[in-house]
Amino acid sequence: MCRVPTDLTDDDAWLREERVRIGRRIREVREERGLTQQQVFLRAPLSRTYYQHVENGTKNPKLETLLRIARAIGVPLSELVG
Repeated sequence: MCRVPTDLTDDDAWLREERVRIGRRIREVREERGLTQQQVFLRAPLSRTYYQHVENGTKNPKLETLLRIARAIGVPLSELVG
């Protein structure tokens, strides 16, 4: 479950945690679907390096990017970020 902070001084840490959580979920769903990273980043289309950063939680993808990844994996966005 997503923990939303009430104290905004902890905002950076919370955002990092959420990026990592979403990246893990993307990887999990991708693997459940039997897809490789290459299949996803080519379908999205995204660069290999950028996609790896998204899965690792080290990049902050735009909504459009998350939508492309969800479409490439074949799931609704809510399954990746919910």
